[in-house]
Amino acid sequence: MKILVINGPNLNFLGIREKGIYGTQDFDYLLSSLEEKARKENITIETYQSNCEGEIIDRIQKAYYDQVDGIVINPGAYTHYSYAIRDALASIEAPKIEVHISNIHQREEFRHTSVIAPVCTGQIAGLGLQGYLLAIDAIMGMKPVQSMGFSGE
Repeated sequence: MKILVINGPNLNFLGIREKGIYGTQDFDYLLSSLEEKARKENITIETYQSNCEGEIIDRIQKAYYDQVDGIVINPGAYTHYSYAIRDALASIEAPKIEVHISNIHQREEFRHTSVIAPVCTGQIAGLGLQGYLLAIDAIMGMKPVQSMGFSGE
């Protein structure tokens, strides 16, 4: 199983940016947690981070050709307005889980709307970095269900 984890703008600044909201654990901690999860589950997890919308779209399109089994995406601020990322994700049939470290529904009004969520299988928000691991678990759990012919709904 191959899962792609995409992090959008400013996520490389974990542990530096707004510690009261995003915590003190840094981006390297997140990456090492994902590497440990991959070893434990005997799966491949590829991580990608960019502060640039076009680069994120390019990576999503590459995921189509790579035939990934699932995508975990934290689009950062692009959550609220990037129809281009939304359209790229809509092209991918594999499960897609949108993840947010903070609970976007409890924050400023402009953060309450995700244009990404409607093209994703699900959304995890407010569970900190643990949300990434839960998203991976969800994708791993979906694959056998889909192969048995169930829609997962």
